[in-house]
Amino acid sequence: MTNPNTSPAPPGDDDQGDRQLMARVAAGDRQALAELVQRHHERVWRLAYRCARQRQDAEDIAQDAFVRLWRAAGRYQPTARFTTWLYRIVINLCLDAKRRRGRQTLRLADAPEVQGNEQQQDAMVEDERSRRVQQAIDQLPDRQRTALVLHRYQELSHQQIAEATGWSVKAVESLLVRAYAALRQSLADLDGL
Repeated sequence: MTNPNTSPAPPGDDDQGDRQLMARVAAGDRQALAELVQRHHERVWRLAYRCARQRQDAEDIAQDAFVRLWRAAGRYQPTARFTTWLYRIVINLCLDAKRRRGRQTLRLADAPEVQGNEQQQDAMVEDERSRRVQQAIDQLPDRQRTALVLHRYQELSHQQIAEATGWSVKAVESLLVRAYAALRQSLADLDGL
């Protein structure tokens, strides 16, 4: 029977297994840590990349997240899903990294001339579209961007986002409404958004 107070697991997620691995990590089991890294590295890296927008920064944040996981394993209390706890570490590291380096503006590369066949042109249009969407996301305030990334790209529910960030569910909902409205406004000239 599922506990109605907990959020459903994302596909392929094994919270009970993660909790058991964390108990082993708390006891100093490095193999258990390696298993957690193997299970979650890709999702942690993707979340870090969505926040940091630099591959090297994302890799550094992902590594730091697992180092923090190792150090905090003895204090881990499974009051929420394991991934919620792990994502909170990643988000905090992303916010710390951003504060350290200050807000950087992204520069779009000059668009190359459109040549070639229709398939290449469609790919270039889609690349430009993706750049525009990412630029619009990057312009959102930190809290809106964090909520949007967790909702849209990590596919977390409002409750899971609240657990991962420490914000109320109402705050998460408000942030998402404002984030999506801002994106619709800044991307109004793009078809299909």
